[in-house]
Amino acid sequence: MTEFASERDEATVLLVDDNAQNLKVLYETLKDRGYRLLIANEGEKALTLAERHQPEVVLLDIMMPGMDGYEVCQRLKASPETADGAVVFLSALDDVDAKVKGFSLGGADYISKPFQAQEVIARVATHARVIQLERQLQARNRQLESDQSRILNAISEGIYGLDTEGQIIFANPAAGIMAGLDPEELVGHNFFQLHFGTPDAETAGLPALGTCREGVAEHQRDVVMYRPDGSSFPAEYRSSPKLEGGQVLGAVVVFRDISAELEREKALDEARDLVEVQRDQLAHASRLSTMGEMAAGFAHEVNQPLTAISNYVRVALRMVAANEIDRELVRKTLEKIEAQSHRASEVIRRIRSFVKKPASGKEVIVISSLLEETRQFAEVDARTNQVAVELDIADDVPDVLADPIQVQQVALNLIRNALEATRAAKVTDPVHVSARVVEGGFVRVDVTDRGIGLPENAEEKLFHPFFTTKQEGMGIGLALCRSLMQAQGGEIGFERPENGGARLFFTLPVAAEAGEQARA
Repeated sequence: MTEFASERDEATVLLVDDNAQNLKVLYETLKDRGYRLLIANEGEKALTLAERHQPEVVLLDIMMPGMDGYEVCQRLKASPETADGAVVFLSALDDVDAKVKGFSLGGADYISKPFQAQEVIARVATHARVIQLERQLQARNRQLESDQSRILNAISEGIYGLDTEGQIIFANPAAGIMAGLDPEELVGHNFFQLHFGTPDAETAGLPALGTCREGVAEHQRDVVMYRPDGSSFPAEYRSSPKLEGGQVLGAVVVFRDISAELEREKALDEARDLVEVQRDQLAHASRLSTMGEMAAGFAHEVNQPLTAISNYVRVALRMVAANEIDRELVRKTLEKIEAQSHRASEVIRRIRSFVKKPASGKEVIVISSLLEETRQFAEVDARTNQVAVELDIADDVPDVLADPIQVQQVALNLIRNALEATRAAKVTDPVHVSARVVEGGFVRVDVTDRGIGLPENAEEKLFHPFFTTKQEGMGIGLALCRSLMQAQGGEIGFERPENGGARLFFTLPVAAEAGEQARA
């Protein structure tokens, strides 16, 4: 008899019987049913064919010379290659003991001789379909396991599967790398003892303990995890409960070593601190530069009261040298000397407070007083440019929290720019400085002029370093102003008024709002 009776892409059925007539009957019964039929007339040949082709169904005669059907079944089920096939015993024996023995060896069904065609067809169809579905499911599961394994192997975070006591039942390669062990070696270890040095899982507050025991998801950062060699590393972890039917079965812990991340954060903080220092230094240099530009005007401001003091002193000396001293006139003269000295002292005080490096940092500022002092400070530039500065402060403007020196530096810079732009446009309209409350807990200060306005590309470049609209400008003034305002928690920007000119503005946080945010 030929080894292959039919070849199709459907289920494979192996027919095993030492009786040629029985094989012919089985073949004729199944040949047009869409199966791939294999034929063997003794046990060894059946095992060889089964090993080679892994049939879904084996119709196996029990009573065969040499190796009987029971032994064939036993060997089929012992081999991983053929264990999943359905063995249907064929026998004239109809006693219960024979059937029980067949089922105990792994048989799936039993057909009595003589065969009934419809019974053979129905049983083969049922078992072939079941085995095909099981194999498809197994193949899909293997594919899913393979995909899952590739995903877990590719993930850089460590992953543990824990039971309710914290025993590790799964570990991915990344977990092994961070722990310094192979993933297989990690399985069976207690997570809490391995990474937190506790002899048991009874210590309160252990990471992931609440997840294992109570099903509470957790997320913590900068947790110190230990390795078996005694070294440690800072980690961030997330733990999620494994639930089935509402019952907690353990936890899945995903963790990562954040040593490099913390180093980067430390370096970033140091860089921020350095930028802060450099910004203060640049702001101080800018104030000194501003004083240099305004030096001639301030010399005139100080010289006026000094000249007046000198004149009053000469008058007082003449009165003292007279035969009769007019005490009232001397008193008034000395009062004028005192007033002029206060005037000179106030100018010098403003200069000193403006150029010094602030040591107090942010404080509560009365914005109306600060802007009035800034206006007085800008009087020198106002006279030089022959343009006045007007203040318009709303009555309901609250105090702000900021560095007064740096805010004054920004306000003075914007006012001086506005004065220069107004003079360049050859108009005499005053520079208008206003302050009002805006949404979000901020005070907005506007500096508006009717000057030459801003170029078309100002939106993109105005506050960038080294961009300037002045012929002799360096382009760091407005860029520095933006940096200073951001350090105060505010912003700076500009608008184009409908009647021409420019409006630059900055915002500062209201003192009460800033205090609440700091406490939060």
